[in-house]
Amino acid sequence: MSREKQVAIFGSGTGSNAHAILRAAREGRLGGQVAVVVTDVPGAGILDFAKEFGVPAVTIDPGKRGGGRLADETLEEMESLMLRFSVDLVVLAGFMRIVRDPFLSAFEGRILNIHPSLLPKYPGLHTVRRAMEAGETETGCTIHLVDAGVDTGQILRQERVPILEGDTERAVYARIQEAEHRAYPEVISERLENL
Repeated sequence: MSREKQVAIFGSGTGSNAHAILRAAREGRLGGQVAVVVTDVPGAGILDFAKEFGVPAVTIDPGKRGGGRLADETLEEMESLMLRFSVDLVVLAGFMRIVRDPFLSAFEGRILNIHPSLLPKYPGLHTVRRAMEAGETETGCTIHLVDAGVDTGQILRQERVPILEGDTERAVYARIQEAEHRAYPEVISERLENL
């Protein structure tokens, strides 16, 4: 019998996507189990979800590199954590740090990210505000492989949502999150199946 595939979730915030992934794993829809939740923010909401679902959680120190980049020693700590938990797939869910080598190379093709825009439009931050200011009539989310760029990796799936007349930024973002919570567990399941 083959070993169940192991997923690590990295997040910096409230953890709504992490919650959707943890729920999918509990319900047998993920194609694997969540082995560990990792955050760079002490007290982040994602830690509450890890506790609720009985998943080990680790808070890492991002170091003092600046610009959202992780320190070399942090990247080494992340890699050894992934080995300790026998992680097959790394899932970034609101992780507000730039992942780079040597971690990228160690998990090449096995790091996913979800981004709240229809890439390549609006990489980086404040995506909904920028789309609305540009007069877009739709936006959405993109699930992609992580590469050395920022939000530039191979696109695996996009989900579109409308921007309606009179919408607030919060209303549009809530619509995007609904799409994210549905699509991300599905894409994770597909990737695990092909590992």
